[in-house]
Amino acid sequence: MFDFKRFIRNIVLILATLAFIYYAQKSMDSYNLSILMNIGIFAILALSYNLINGVAGQFSLEPNGFVAIGAYFTAILIIPPETKLDMFALVDPAPIVASAHMSFLPAVLIGGFAAMLVAMLLALPVFRVRGDYLAIVTLGFGFIIRIFAINNPEYTNGAMGLNDIPEYANFIWIGTIALITFIVMIHIIYSKYGRSMKAVRDDEDAATAMGINTFKIKTLAFMTSAFFEGVGGGLLASMLTTITPDQFSFLLTFQLLIFIVLGGLGSMSGALFASILLGWGLEKLRILDENITLFGHDFGAHPGLRMVVFSIILLLMMLYARRGVFGDRELTDIIRDYKRKKLESKK
Repeated sequence: MFDFKRFIRNIVLILATLAFIYYAQKSMDSYNLSILMNIGIFAILALSYNLINGVAGQFSLEPNGFVAIGAYFTAILIIPPETKLDMFALVDPAPIVASAHMSFLPAVLIGGFAAMLVAMLLALPVFRVRGDYLAIVTLGFGFIIRIFAINNPEYTNGAMGLNDIPEYANFIWIGTIALITFIVMIHIIYSKYGRSMKAVRDDEDAATAMGINTFKIKTLAFMTSAFFEGVGGGLLASMLTTITPDQFSFLLTFQLLIFIVLGGLGSMSGALFASILLGWGLEKLRILDENITLFGHDFGAHPGLRMVVFSIILLLMMLYARRGVFGDRELTDIIRDYKRKKLESKK
């Protein structure tokens, strides 16, 4: 049954978010804007990673590889040809790389589709295994992409990376795509495909017995996740204006894993919340690395104290919220359950 009230509420929330994105881009200073842009990038990556890892329940460690594919494809396509000729110092760029050039949005989408195509080709060997074996196979994929970028300088400029990437990715682009990513992921979760993904996550053998094509569902989740990770990589490349293979190490995957576990595996609201909390909180904790003065006493600077405090906060949160802040539920589900319990308590 069509819920008109909920439809209007969702439209208002979307318009309010778009208004905030526009206001932030036009009115905020560069420091706070850079924080919001980082949050937006991590939100895109965490939301897409949560689809395969949290919703579909496949312990995959591949995001750094797909982010790298999207970043390199986008960067190569938006860098002007004359700039590439000056940039490639080790060897001349391959003809297809030297001549390729297009506007920003098509380049970002191509980066996403390139990652999705690789995910489709990778799905057949990857989903022949499960659990820890799946994690090892996908972890190896991330290393392969990084090594390819280092050892093929005619395509990627090798270990030197790509510089002078046009800075098209402002907060309007990043925030809008983050909003689109969230909407798409929420619709997938509540669709029949999302329910099938959760069935595969909870018990793959039982899902097979119920007639669900588990390979198709896992591949769909894998490809969708890869597409948005590739798009996020393209935005990241344009935002940073320079990329190197070292930026796409396993550390990136590990960071995203923290995001989705902290927010709650399978919860898109949780992934978004964790992106905002960690993206904003880590930046604000930088004050701990500077000179600290309390009650007139100078305690000096302690570089690294920020990460110590951050680790303690994560430890406490995991001790008292072992399934993450949101668990596997969305914010709307939590609010609805709260209202129902409140009404039941009044009866």
